[in-house]
Amino acid sequence: MQYRLQREIDKLKQSILTLGALVEERVNDAVLAVTERDTGLARRLLESDYEIDEMEVDLEEECLKLLALHQPVATDLRFIIATMKINNDLERIGDLVANICERGLSITAIPKTKVQFNLAEMSQQVKRMLKMSLDALVKMDTHLAREVCTLDDSVDEMNREMYAKVEKEISLETDQKKVGQMMHLLSISRHLERIADLTTNISEDVIYMIEGWIIRHKSDEYINKQ
Repeated sequence: MQYRLQREIDKLKQSILTLGALVEERVNDAVLAVTERDTGLARRLLESDYEIDEMEVDLEEECLKLLALHQPVATDLRFIIATMKINNDLERIGDLVANICERGLSITAIPKTKVQFNLAEMSQQVKRMLKMSLDALVKMDTHLAREVCTLDDSVDEMNREMYAKVEKEISLETDQKKVGQMMHLLSISRHLERIADLTTNISEDVIYMIEGWIIRHKSDEYINKQ
């Protein structure tokens, strides 16, 4: 029985890593579609969003089947629970990728504004966090997972700066098309900030999976001490 459970858990781990790799690729492509104004890429990503949804459903069903058939305990139980939560977060990131692409398509219909918005730095930080959280999952590395948690504040600050800049520029702008473009850019910034939040959730679940610690709502000092 234990051998069968371990075999199924190994398959489950491979499935969540496959989903994670796909989501990471989609985030990279979505940012590229926006920065390069690549409408073809944005549309392809929107049309293929169902793939992540289907993988998420299949993986959840596998988790529920393992819980029902094997009644796992201790480490195995934590792994399955954490996998279900990570699975859900990855699917939500996929939804945000679709939102970014929709905003990107709207932006391409409007001439570029002269105002410079540094989405590149923010997107690089978000992609770095996502990669680190997935690496932490692969390597079962709580140190790396905790590092991701500490990076979330920087993305929050970038989003606040973006909001303040847009607010200032809108107050001075009379061209409604340019105002619309800035609002789309602000929405993209918000979607990236949400991806960073979900990436942090993944890292917190990796820590729970390995150590049994629930660190949500804990202070940075507590997180760093463990």
